[in-house]
Amino acid sequence: MEAFAPGFQLGAPGACHSGIGYSRSLPSAAALNWVLKDGLGRLSRCIYTAGLASVFDTNLKRVRFSTSVMFSLSIGVELLTPVFPQYFLLLASIANIAKQISLASYLATNTAIRQSFAIADNLGEVSAKAQIQTVCFDNLGLLLAAVLNILLKNNQSLQAGLPFVIYPIFSAVDLFGIYQGLKHVHLQTLTKDRLEIILNIWIESGYVPSPAEVSKEEGVDFLWSKGKKNWPIRIGCLNPKDQIPRLSMMAMQYSSGEDYYFICMEIFHKGVKRTKQQGILLCLREGASTADIIMGLLQACYIRKALLVRRSWWESILRVGDALDSVLNEWYKVIEDSKRCAQRDLSLLYEQMLGLGWAAKNILLSTEEQARYSFVDD
Repeated sequence: MEAFAPGFQLGAPGACHSGIGYSRSLPSAAALNWVLKDGLGRLSRCIYTAGLASVFDTNLKRVRFSTSVMFSLSIGVELLTPVFPQYFLLLASIANIAKQISLASYLATNTAIRQSFAIADNLGEVSAKAQIQTVCFDNLGLLLAAVLNILLKNNQSLQAGLPFVIYPIFSAVDLFGIYQGLKHVHLQTLTKDRLEIILNIWIESGYVPSPAEVSKEEGVDFLWSKGKKNWPIRIGCLNPKDQIPRLSMMAMQYSSGEDYYFICMEIFHKGVKRTKQQGILLCLREGASTADIIMGLLQACYIRKALLVRRSWWESILRVGDALDSVLNEWYKVIEDSKRCAQRDLSLLYEQMLGLGWAAKNILLSTEEQARYSFVDD
């Protein structure tokens, strides 16, 4: 489709002139339009990469696929420039911004994706083969575009409408191929979501899953699939705008200087309707190590398992705000039991993770998940 889009842009009257006196204003108008279009694209690419740098590691597949969709849509916008020549600069700028953001995502995520295939540390060979595949398919696309143009050279109407016919078909095939390809990318780095999948399987089945198993469970991780679990676990700090249950306040008060994290409940709002949902919050202290993060998240997963056993009871307690001594005692019992289980499992869990090739020495966290609390001396 990229073979057709530039020709359509150049064919748009608004790309070069506005009608009256265009012979004198042609060079300057064309130059201004293209400089504005490219300049806005590069500026947007700079802002995007600077603002979302950590997302390329923590949500690699989602970012890669979403920006691939954006790239396909940008080609469709370019095809519209001759249809709406009076909006050439606007449409061309939007398309170029989307392309620049997609390019930034491609370059930022490409190394990690290729590294996952370099099992024998042969990253150079994998990169070379990937470039060969890219060049071959690019040439195949150019050849197909040339053949179709030659076959339809005597029928201008069909030739003009051809890109609009093949665009949705080729875009769908391209995105399907990218989606299927990402499903076979088995990343060995640990993020919060990836580690949570490992810990849930460990608790339920008693073994550490391989990167391939986690990749199958993880999927591409679309935005609308997030937050659908019961009692979702979040790493970060308490949001003062949300309702803080009394149990959470008690958890903060009883956290000691020896602990590098504390776990509490939270009530947050989600969606357009701002519906209330209960969750579990893991707050990390400054100086928390990778082992502390794994320990804290493992304990949080055990807490969730205990809460789901009596889900309706705990949800009713949070709704009415009841904090009787019996409730507090029940909460502390859940905390102590989960901590005991996490301490028991941590050593064997970590050993098995290393044995399966997981990069367990570091956990990649987003900007929000990197927030830490600290104790202030009175």
